[in-house]
Amino acid sequence: MDGYTYHGVALMRRPSPRLAEGIVTHIPRTPVDPVLAARQYTIYQETVASAGWRVHEVDPAPEHPDSVFVEDPLVVCEDLAVLTRPGAETRRGEVEGVEEAVRALGLRVARIEAPGTLDGGDVLQVGDTVYTGVGARTNEEGVEQLEQLLAPLGRKVHRVALGRALHLKSAVTALPDGSLVGLPELVDSPSLPPIRRAPEESGAHVLPLGGRDVLVSAAAHETIRGLTADHWRVLPVDISEFERLEACVTCLSVLIPDGARSRA
Repeated sequence: MDGYTYHGVALMRRPSPRLAEGIVTHIPRTPVDPVLAARQYTIYQETVASAGWRVHEVDPAPEHPDSVFVEDPLVVCEDLAVLTRPGAETRRGEVEGVEEAVRALGLRVARIEAPGTLDGGDVLQVGDTVYTGVGARTNEEGVEQLEQLLAPLGRKVHRVALGRALHLKSAVTALPDGSLVGLPELVDSPSLPPIRRAPEESGAHVLPLGGRDVLVSAAAHETIRGLTADHWRVLPVDISEFERLEACVTCLSVLIPDGARSRA
């Protein structure tokens, strides 16, 4: 694709063959087809690449069932990569390979230390504001450490108490214009700006890909119609096998804009 202008790098990680053993918390466990999941991952990857992102794969971690959800071990803000300390102890081994990847990209590296816990899925960045969910996976100590790390970058951290949501971004995400979409009853919504109610649960999750491009679960039919009517360019992807493990479109990648890496 000579002459193509890229937005930046999309970090991703191939599914573990043990994906079906991944953690489920708020939904019943249902069978996961690892072959279909691998196919869906490839299509997801190709869709993100088609929107102008260079895919950089983190080394696989086959011993970690949830390792495909690369969003949780990492938060990237400008040229700083914050390696998290996942709230689920069994996921903490996923961080090592992610660290190798971000160092290879030239990012500065910091980390959340014990007793803090932080999952990247609880961190929603909207401009200079960083909404951070506090719940089962992310604790107050983890948020305090994140706040200290991001303050020099001019970011203001706002805490959001979680209800039935696994992660903040399980309930609320942001469109490219900064407006929020999701299921306000799952969070302490008074601590957030107004949330555009998604017509279905899978529609609470959008991944902005630059410009007016947004990635959305193919299962979110009403959301796709609504966003299209609002003149967003919607890229639907089928992630049904990952949704069986409470995942959404944001879980499978970390987007690092080229401008952020150039400051490293």
